[in-house]
Amino acid sequence: QVQLVDSGGGLVQAGGSLRLSCAASGGTFSTYAMSWFRQAPGKEREFVARISRGGSFTYYADSVKGRFTISRDNAENAVYLQMNRLKPEDTAVYYCAAGFGSQTPDYWGQGTQVTVSS
Repeated sequence: QVQLVDSGGGLVQAGGSLRLSCAASGGTFSTYAMSWFRQAPGKEREFVARISRGGSFTYYADSVKGRFTISRDNAENAVYLQMNRLKPEDTAVYYCAAGFGSQTPDYWGQGTQVTVSS
């Protein structure tokens, strides 16, 4: 059983940056692919980014490609999402998640709110 705690959200102006963090405990972190998802009000949860177990491979939604960067530190049991050039449409609750490959993740963080003002 893996426990995930998201942090780093906040209010930022359009064009600004935020860095989200996710701390994992209770499992073997390096065996999981880690992902970030987001859910905006009135919308379904959507995929944002994923990083492979060793960190060699990353995948991004088209809407964030070139602006967001996912990374991980297996020694610290942490995954990060660096978000640059933020847009109002990036406003959402962001969740980190742990799973295997591209399958639906098995474990989820509690979410952290990101609000981008125009």
